[in-house]
Amino acid sequence: MAGALDFPTSGRVWLDGIATDTLDEAGLTRLRREKIGFVFQSFQLLNTLSVLENVEVPLLLAGERKAHHKAMARLSDVGLADYAHRMIHQLSGGQMQRVAIARALVHDPRIVLADEPTGNLDTSTGNVILELLQRICSQQQVTVLMATHSTEASSVADTIVHMRDGRVVSEGENVEERP
Repeated sequence: MAGALDFPTSGRVWLDGIATDTLDEAGLTRLRREKIGFVFQSFQLLNTLSVLENVEVPLLLAGERKAHHKAMARLSDVGLADYAHRMIHQLSGGQMQRVAIARALVHDPRIVLADEPTGNLDTSTGNVILELLQRICSQQQVTVLMATHSTEASSVADTIVHMRDGRVVSEGENVEERP
């Protein structure tokens, strides 16, 4: 629902001041393209495009003139600038995950929906990604909704919601010491 891909049976979902149920399909597509960054657990990268081209896609769809520069900056953020011209099939799972993260962040979304964003990363690289997500939260006022089984990843959250079998079983402020 937060990604405007599904709708509640009652109530409304508001995203950056917009009630998502009031938008037609074109409006929903625009909302997703401009305001939401998706990090899919299965990456959803385009195998026929290079690393750089995969990250540029959201910008090119929005008519952004500085797509190359912005995409390279995000690839640098995730430690993959040197891999910009490689094809997706030449990457490891962890590298593909970082490409997906760069693509989700490249258009400066208001909300990032991340499904296991560190699941394919070693501890050191995972920490770099968590620091990046923390930085965009604090400096750019971005909301990150992260689904994770990782205690390391959840330790950086402001609020933690525990779910079991599709239901919320607890929620509250993260009181654990943060890294």
